[in-house]
Amino acid sequence: MSETVFPPDRMAYWRSHAWLAVIAMVGAIGILWIMGNPHVWTGAIGGLAAIGLRGGYLMSDEMTRVWSLEGGAIKGPDQQTIPLADIAELNRLGSTVQIVTHQGHKHLIKYQPDPGATLNAIERAKV
Repeated sequence: MSETVFPPDRMAYWRSHAWLAVIAMVGAIGILWIMGNPHVWTGAIGGLAAIGLRGGYLMSDEMTRVWSLEGGAIKGPDQQTIPLADIAELNRLGSTVQIVTHQGHKHLIKYQPDPGATLNAIERAKV
């Protein structure tokens, strides 16, 4: 069996952060509105700035977190190894594939350009 690699994708990374920014902006506007602040629009700027800074700061680390499927196991960053037989469940969460083991451990293969294809590749390898 050859190695299949699941690298993170920059566009999926920024698309995920765009959704986080929308949620942060709406949340900040809502909080300012509830507090009676007459300048609720500043919540949009604050939410966008916070998520934009976070995204820029973490991107270099997140783009190095590559997973691979080889020899009956999924190998990830930080020397993580998950035998395929230990996988109880696979879930799609936006651009992320969540692996849940029989022991209850959860692992995330984040920022996949096609999370459905990643999930299908792991499912096919399990058989």
